[in-house]
Amino acid sequence: MKTIVPPRLSLAVPLILMLAACAATPPEGPVKVALPASYAQAQSGWEPAQALAAAPRGAWWSVFDDPVLAGLEAQVAQHNQSLAAQLAAYEQAQAAVAQAQAAYYPTLTAGASATRSKFASSSTSVAFPGVIRNSLSTSATASWEPDLWGKVRLQVQAGQATAAASAATLANTQLSLQSTLATSYLQLRTVDAQIVLAHNTVAAYQRALQLTDNRYKAGVDTAADVAQARTQLLQAQTSLTDLGVTRVQLQNAIAVLVGKPPAEFSLPASDTLPEVPAIPAGIPAQLLQRRPDLAAAQAQVQAANAQIGVAQTAWFPNLTLSAQGGSQAARIAELFSAPSLFWSIGPQLAATLFDGGLRRAQVQSSQAAYRQTVANYRQSVLTALQQVEDNLAAQRILTQEAQQQAEVVQAAEVSLRLAENQYKAGTAPYLNVITAQTTATSARNAQLTLLNRRYAASVGLIQSLGGGWGAADTPAIGPLPAASAIAR
Repeated sequence: MKTIVPPRLSLAVPLILMLAACAATPPEGPVKVALPASYAQAQSGWEPAQALAAAPRGAWWSVFDDPVLAGLEAQVAQHNQSLAAQLAAYEQAQAAVAQAQAAYYPTLTAGASATRSKFASSSTSVAFPGVIRNSLSTSATASWEPDLWGKVRLQVQAGQATAAASAATLANTQLSLQSTLATSYLQLRTVDAQIVLAHNTVAAYQRALQLTDNRYKAGVDTAADVAQARTQLLQAQTSLTDLGVTRVQLQNAIAVLVGKPPAEFSLPASDTLPEVPAIPAGIPAQLLQRRPDLAAAQAQVQAANAQIGVAQTAWFPNLTLSAQGGSQAARIAELFSAPSLFWSIGPQLAATLFDGGLRRAQVQSSQAAYRQTVANYRQSVLTALQQVEDNLAAQRILTQEAQQQAEVVQAAEVSLRLAENQYKAGTAPYLNVITAQTTATSARNAQLTLLNRRYAASVGLIQSLGGGWGAADTPAIGPLPAASAIAR
């Protein structure tokens, strides 16, 4: 039996297929950025970015071998409110993807109504004035807009890219909070060491004041020497008190990072300072692609690219398939009888013929937004390279400076012992002792300040590399062999 195709349908099918071939696609290819083969060397050329942001990083803070820090880092992931807010933003982005995917499917609605009405008897426009009438109806409506031009697909792609950017932003927020916590904690431990040094300095100055006072009573020293010793002691006590402000502020900052009120949080003082980890300089540049902020920027480029295609679909007509059916009667018994049934079905094709350049402007706007995200992405890559180079340089130079400062501390201690011996022997004035004590105290404080800078450089380098590197079972970092000893 030969099937006869209606002429209108035979013309409509090729037309729809031809229009469907014009479906919009993302107009731009993958964005490429220039990455060097190794740091501080010539660029190797252009290569596409890889999706390595989800690679496992592990507990990178374990390189400091501090159990208290490890416990605090675990609390950041569980209780930090900024991280919780970013997690909610990621969940919103996931829900937006589900909303965009819902446009693939038809919409089905159903309804029922019942009314009872009476018209005024004086009304001449009603055929039966004063009659009470009942009206019952049920209906179901289905409508579907086929994704002929790829608009829904592109909206889903844009939503998925936005969700990926939100996920990367969530990871970057967590990495940033973890880095801030590590930096604050290590600085607090440095302040603890400075407080210990300040206590030792105050005790030494008290002994010096007692010695000077005894020599004054014996007629050996002058009242000016006693006044100088007392002034030096009071200055040391003031410095010790001021360190308490810094410690409290750091402790409060850590409390907020772990999601606790400062009044309910405290960190006992510790005289143990973690070793400064050595991070190798020969890290491949490709590891920069693990940075979550770069992954977020790249996903934003993909979302902007998809939005160009979405804007281009406005040039195509919209095809909507709809169907409706139901029943209407005055009594329930007649509601589902054949005479009370009604239905309708049919397609609707609508196109914009003139919009005053609106669609062209929208496409141009989306193209400009895409170029903006591309430029931001490339700038983010350059900034990431700079951050790694800066922290690598800081790590190397500060290590050398720490060795030099250790020699300064040693020389200052020798000078102090000589000055004290000469003073006790009566061959040098007390002013020489004060000068030597001030120099030695400043050298030890400078050593601790330098240690804190080395901590910050190490954490900054780990953060700039994306939070970790190397195989999970192969440690890539460890304590520096030439770590400076802290003067006690």
